[in-house]
Amino acid sequence: ENVVEYSYLQLFQGVVPGSIGETCKAAILVGFVYLLITKTISWRIPVVTMVSAFVSAFVLGLDPIHAVLSGGILFGAVFMATDPVTAAQTNCGKWIYGLLIGAFAVLLRVCNPAYPEGMMLSILFMNCMAPLIDHCVVAQNIKRRAKRAAAIGKEAQNS
Repeated sequence: ENVVEYSYLQLFQGVVPGSIGETCKAAILVGFVYLLITKTISWRIPVVTMVSAFVSAFVLGLDPIHAVLSGGILFGAVFMATDPVTAAQTNCGKWIYGLLIGAFAVLLRVCNPAYPEGMMLSILFMNCMAPLIDHCVVAQNIKRRAKRAAAIGKEAQNS
């Protein structure tokens, strides 16, 4: 079996085979910084997605740096998962959304070696779940505020 292993530097520089735009991690990071400066995206989704992919790869016994730098995880985290229409809208929802995208992408790589790139499928699945995530986050906030209001009301009655 002819498996070619690339160094971290080669993966970062983009001197490896891959789809256009996803190989040069330096260019992706420049785009990430630009999108942050222009306030086009929130930092939460890409950062949490990358951390989640890193931790998931570590837990599953993979080289986490290689897992994050290879394939389209960084590209998907910065440019696709942050789509303002289909991504989670609440701050807590963005954390959950990014966490699950990163974990699913790595899990798909491990569970199905014939399908080495699970980032797009992870993003599509979580795009379907984003409204549910936001709904649950908002419902939880409403419950928490109602409990706080009830406690304040009881406190006011007792004084």
